[in-house]
Amino acid sequence: MNPNHALMSRIHAELIDGYDEELELEIEDQFVDDLAAPDEATQERLREDRRVYFRELFRLQGELVKLQDWVVTTGHKVVILFEGRDAAGKGGVIKRITQRLNPRVCRTVALPAPNDRERTQWYFQRYAAHLPAAGEIVLFDRSWYNRAGVEKVMGFCTDDEYEEFFRTVPEFEKMLARSGIQLIKYWFSISDQEQHQRFLARIHDPLKQWKLSPMDLESRRRWEQYTKVKEVMLERTHIPESPWWVVQANDKKKARLNCIAHLLEQMPYTEVARHAITLPERERHEDYVRQDVSAELRVPERF
Repeated sequence: MNPNHALMSRIHAELIDGYDEELELEIEDQFVDDLAAPDEATQERLREDRRVYFRELFRLQGELVKLQDWVVTTGHKVVILFEGRDAAGKGGVIKRITQRLNPRVCRTVALPAPNDRERTQWYFQRYAAHLPAAGEIVLFDRSWYNRAGVEKVMGFCTDDEYEEFFRTVPEFEKMLARSGIQLIKYWFSISDQEQHQRFLARIHDPLKQWKLSPMDLESRRRWEQYTKVKEVMLERTHIPESPWWVVQANDKKKARLNCIAHLLEQMPYTEVARHAITLPERERHEDYVRQDVSAELRVPERF
């Protein structure tokens, strides 16, 4: 296949996947059977794959709602870490997990680079501030493992700080476990070629170019260094209290389903009985008159 044709085909597939992501925010499960690929003749298999994907996604999200109710009822505390290379799909699976949950129960933490003050603190201090209370689920989009990855590769920490991290992190995570916090750690694994293709797709998609930072581009150049520090990290921080789980993520949609299904298996949740909800009758008073909104306050109705 011509390289340019292959690239354009990949970009087209990425665009379709992006449209699917937007559909997931709007579509209801009862309409899954109405989904259709643009070209019936040539994309029948893709259409069926999308149907299966959406059907499974909605089923798993229904289970996540049950898990949420159980977490609130039991006061369980959960921390889930998502680590992996740039463009590995961490944000995509986080979006699917949180999409239909209560943001007061399930929240995402994505911290920027530490400021001057935070750099003088105990390394774990700024992460500890975001740990859950009873009945909460916290998802870290990257975490304290930045020190074992990007900080080591890019020279943002010293060798002594790097080694101190490995001495401290097992004790820190054991403390979390003793305090009643369940910690689940995921590494999203993609191939060299797959990351290359995803970066090219982002470069050619104006809606996704913002996802590529100078640090992301530099990480691409240092692929082998990232591989080496990742292997060290997994080996030195895989402990019984908080083991690592590796998600094969070359196929983004399969990775989402596999990760969510595995996450659900990590907690002994049960469906919590809900009280029947009755909508009360609205009170009406004869002296109440609804006031019209003045024209100057109205958003113009262009559509």
